[in-house]
Amino acid sequence: MEIKVRYFASLRDRLGRAEEQVSFDEETVTVADLWQRISDEPIADNILVAVNMEYTDTSHRLKHGDEVAFFPPVTGG
Repeated sequence: MEIKVRYFASLRDRLGRAEEQVSFDEETVTVADLWQRISDEPIADNILVAVNMEYTDTSHRLKHGDEVAFFPPVTGG
């Protein structure tokens, strides 16, 4: 299974990449599984996740060809 992953703002800076392809041999993979594969840190509660341009949570099951985007919390003032 191939998943396209995109990182935005401070996540992009911290991870040192804007996007990548991640491969899994497993058929049942969640967003949380994906995050474990790409980061040494647990996913923060305030990270926003979108799969195929729709917001979701980390329990969302992924399928081949999905695009997952991670967004850091946004502050404003």
